[in-house]
This record gives sequence, structure tokens and C-alpha cells, in this order.
Amino acid sequence: MSAQTNILDRILENKRQEVEAAKVRTPLADLKKAVADLPRPRNFYATIAAKPPCGIHVIAEIKKRSPSAGLIREDFDPVRIAKIYYENGASALSVLTDRNYFDGQLEYVQQVKQAVPIPVLRKDFIVDEYQIYESRVAGADAILLIADALNPRELLDMLILASEMYLTSIIEVHEADTVMKIRSVVGFPHERYSILGINNRNLKTQTTDLGTTGRIADMLEDPMMFISESGVKTRADVERMMRMGARGILIGETLMRSPDIAAKMNELFPA
Repeated sequence: MSAQTNILDRILENKRQEVEAAKVRTPLADLKKAVADLPRPRNFYATIAAKPPCGIHVIAEIKKRSPSAGLIREDFDPVRIAKIYYENGASALSVLTDRNYFDGQLEYVQQVKQAVPIPVLRKDFIVDEYQIYESRVAGADAILLIADALNPRELLDMLILASEMYLTSIIEVHEADTVMKIRSVVGFPHERYSILGINNRNLKTQTTDLGTTGRIADMLEDPMMFISESGVKTRADVERMMRMGARGILIGETLMRSPDIAAKMNELFPA
């Protein structure tokens, strides 16, 4: 695949530049000092491991735009959306914080965290341990680690660091080859600090295939817990993910496009 078509590579290069600029504004030592005074995060892992209230956990996503869809929601109010999600049964929230490609802001994490009592995932492209400290200071309870964005040593180091700060890590994959490489590290260094996330969207091409969850789930050793991400649009899609064994569904665009988010949630995830 050429550099021109590999969207993930472009995003990661931009993210590395962002992180270097952030280190100048706020030195790592300042973040480490701030982390020391913080209360323990909400337990994202335990929330997803618990019995789902409607057959499957809903990790409802807050995002304004994406590279594949463009502008998703004009009347974008993260706090109002978070409250609607919580009031209609979401087990946890996912908050996009990437600015350049998703119009996100790191500040949204703290704003949402103060508005609802459920765990909050910071969803971004993490390429440096600095961002893990940054996530913890921002109030995140969980972080996303994209397997294709990190080499195995980086992934292991980040899993260890995240667990030391009591953060849950979602280890995201979307290809079978990647699963084979990282399958043994899910649950490292402590079983209750990481969850496998199967992304139905190929981040390199931005194409979506719900069959990805099933193909990868068939490769897993029982009873590995996993969530399915992206592409769910209908109740039939939800039921399909449940049959494949997903413990939760991370869903954003379908809900964010709906003029009535509460009605759409009740349609997709009836009590």
C-alpha cells in the first residue's frame, strides 16, 4: 500500500509531531507530579467484565468527525451527549481527543468524566508513553493502544506503564496477522488491565467489514474477553456481534448521526 493511501501512517506521523510539541508545553516531570496526587481511576475492565445489562455492553463514543465520514454531528456538545448516553444505558464512554482528524480535544475527557459516573476511554493514537501520563492527568480511566501503531516492545512497555497507573488498555487489532503477534500480551502484565478490541474498520484504508470480528474471534482462545468496534448500524448487527461472542460494542457514528440519540440507543440496545 502506498504512503498516499495509508491514512494510519499519516495520522501517526502527525501525532508524533504533536507529542513533541506537547512535551515542550508541559514537561513529563510535571505530568508525573500531577499523577501522584490523583484518585484511582474508575475500573473500565471490571465494568466490561460484569454481566451486561442488555446482553452486551455499550461503549458509546463521542466524536464530531472522522477521516472516513467527514463531519458527523454539527450540534456537538460532549457533555450533553455523554448524559444522554449514560441515561440510556451506556456502560462506558469513548471520547475522541485527536484534533487534526477528529476535531477532538483532550479537555473533553475531564468534562465528560465530571458529568457522568461511568468509566471513560480516551481514544487517540498513542505513540509515546508521554500520552499515557497525559491521559491519566486528563481523567481517563482507559486508553486505546493500536497494535499496528506500535512495535511489540513499545506495546509491552505501554501496557506495564498503564497498569501501574491503574488504567485499562484496549489493545486494538483489525488483521489476523496482528492478532497472532500480540495475542499472548493481552492480559500482560495483569489480567484485569487489558481488553482486546477488534476493529471492523481497517485504519489504513478506512474500509469497514463486520465480518472482521467473527474471523478474529475464531482465532482466540477461550475465554478471552473482547469488544467489537466500528460498523454497527442496526439491531441485526448488534445481534450478530453478540453471536460472535463480543462482550461489548464500541459504537459512535451511528449514534452521533441520529437526530434522536436516545431513541437510536433504545432501538439498537433494547432493555
